[in-house]
Amino acid sequence: MARNLELGALGEDMAAGHLTRAGMTILARNWRCRYGELDLIARDGEAVVFVEVKTRSGRGYGTPAEAVTFAKRGRIRRLAGLWLAEQPHGWRQVRFDVVAVIVESGRDPVLEHLRAVF
Repeated sequence: MARNLELGALGEDMAAGHLTRAGMTILARNWRCRYGELDLIARDGEAVVFVEVKTRSGRGYGTPAEAVTFAKRGRIRRLAGLWLAEQPHGWRQVRFDVVAVIVESGRDPVLEHLRAVF
């Protein structure tokens, strides 16, 4: 389990760096409430972006993005609504992105940023 947590933390660090280099501002990391957790919340211009980060050590179980199932998307939407309800800023634009990271031993990591995927 510790290995998976380390891999997940590495993927989130890589994703946050990528988003920052792309001009986005990270508003929150690992925001939690009693119903779950949002990996990254960022600002992209006038939009608030909820980013699900999926990291894998290989493709044996499919791509990381494939792990963002219908049920997972619904959970993220509900959590996003809770986060938005707590914010004084009235966001007009909301977007849901996925950052998929593959970190295979002996290879350079591969990061794919999928915008507005659900």
